Amino acid sequence: MAEVIREVAAETILFELRDPRIKFVTVTRVEVSGDLQIAKIYVSVMGDQKTQDLALHGLTHSAGYIQSKLGSRLKTRFTPAVRFFLDEGVKKSIEVSRLINEALAQSKPKESAEEQPAEAAAAEATSKTEAEEQDSARDPE
Repeated sequence: MAEVIREVAAETILFELRDPRIKFVTVTRVEVSGDLQIAKIYVSVMGDQKTQDLALHGLTHSAGYIQSKLGSRLKTRFTPAVRFFLDEGVKKSIEVSRLINEALAQSKPKESAEEQPAEAAAAEATSKTEAEEQDSARDPE
């Protein structure tokens, strides 16, 4: 049921709504109450806080139209009341990704400083081994 509501809401928002406030909106998920009376539609809006607020306000005003589209698609006794919520999950995942990349960037100079002595030791061991091989090739015992 939630997937059908998500599909109908996404199609209606993308293709049928002409409200200029509703831009760059993606329906991320839908939660339906146990008695199928309320559908919470979570949306992600690209842009700053003002753009997000405007889009959410426009969606709230067009909830009745979206609910009528749901009613024509769903063959149930009741059509769930539609409520829109801003999904912070996408925003939080971008922030976590940024923090991880920042932490990796800070740890790389330490790793490269630790790798340099190790690489120098490996190169020295390789040159000693090559020198020993050359000496043994010159002096047949």
